[in-house]
Amino acid sequence: MGNIKARAQVPLHKGMTVSAALAEILRHNFDDMMQWEAKARSWDDIEGVHQMRVTSRRMRAALSSFRSAVPKEVSRHWSEELGWVASQLGRARDLDVFIAEGLASMQEKLPLPGADKLLTLAEQHRSDAYEVVRALLDSDRYAEIKLDFPQWAESAAWEQADLSEKQRIQLDMDIAKYARKRLDRSERRVLEAGTDLDKNDTRQMHQLRIQCKKLRYAAEFFSTITPGLDVYIRQLKELQDLLGVLNDVSIMSDLLTDLLAGGQSDPDVMRYSGGLVGWRMRQFYELLDGFENRWQAFVLAKHPWRHSAHGHGQHRR
Repeated sequence: MGNIKARAQVPLHKGMTVSAALAEILRHNFDDMMQWEAKARSWDDIEGVHQMRVTSRRMRAALSSFRSAVPKEVSRHWSEELGWVASQLGRARDLDVFIAEGLASMQEKLPLPGADKLLTLAEQHRSDAYEVVRALLDSDRYAEIKLDFPQWAESAAWEQADLSEKQRIQLDMDIAKYARKRLDRSERRVLEAGTDLDKNDTRQMHQLRIQCKKLRYAAEFFSTITPGLDVYIRQLKELQDLLGVLNDVSIMSDLLTDLLAGGQSDPDVMRYSGGLVGWRMRQFYELLDGFENRWQAFVLAKHPWRHSAHGHGQHRR
């Protein structure tokens, strides 16, 4: 499911150091996460949990993107803490999507009994999942994250760590130069994952999706200092949307297996559940026919960061 709320760009500018840019990215996304905290306590607005989860993952992605300057051992604690936040929100998010999209979108397309019973079952599980979310938000561990992480980021505490000379040079580099190197590296990993890909191999498709997501996060971080990245991101998103459907099928299948565990044997519910998975798989295979076209469009798209660096457009080979 794509973000339905417009996300403000991180206010980076050319001339900013890598260290200052990382601090700004983390601050910007942490503030964004805090704005959704109250709404995450209930499913009255399912964007609450969604946006908190997205921003926690974006901050982890930022720490990963800047790893050549801030090594893993320096940021590991906060990467793990942000990963924990995302994991505690995951079950509620999966059930929100299942109810709002999986079930709601099938009401008129799947003329089988069992929809109401399955909805009731899913809502019961969602209630339990939101208890986990509220426990997260009220926990001492989360309170410490809210107190200590912003201070760590805003003070650029990584500058006080035991860094190599190369890493300190990276921290002082102009963010525009660093961004070009980072985008080149992330894009190269996408191309490696997608070259000679067996599109019927779910593991390979999943790995491509992961690399696309990392590239998109990096592109979004650097969009304010790289003209044309908004167009590039839209092209990347078209590829991600197809890969996302495959992921949705996997999540829905696992979720239904869990919902139907524990002796659930109502034949209508079982039949309707099977119909849901079958319908989603049909959608996926219809989209899969267009994978080569989307992949080629991405491969041949312009490198906007190279255009801004050299004054002319270049294309992938």
